[in-house]
Amino acid sequence: MNEDVRETFHSAEYDEYYANLDAKTKARYDYVETIIKTQYVVNKKFVKNLEGTEFYEARISVGTNEHRTIVFAVDSVSFMESKRVLFLNSFLKKDTKQYKGEIETARQILNKYIQGGQEDDKA
Repeated sequence: MNEDVRETFHSAEYDEYYANLDAKTKARYDYVETIIKTQYVVNKKFVKNLEGTEFYEARISVGTNEHRTIVFAVDSVSFMESKRVLFLNSFLKKDTKQYKGEIETARQILNKYIQGGQEDDKA
């Protein structure tokens, strides 16, 4: 039952953010990534579509802190149908206004990956 249904890949920007997290937060990030990898249907508590975009957000809650990671379904328009997911960038959610900037950052990272064919940061 723990067979992977998705492969995950990390951008350098995501890995840099993750590297600076404390152990408790890293454990929560790892838990959410395991859910993404092993469950075909992922509860909206963990992954939600970012309306009006091609992106999804992985939702990580640690105490009162809400972390978000913008992810992209590489091989499908639907997250559920995707077999490959790219973790683009992550941030500590402060308010909804910051989403516009974070989505733009995610687009820039995705464009870099598309142009460079960089998908070697496999998790």
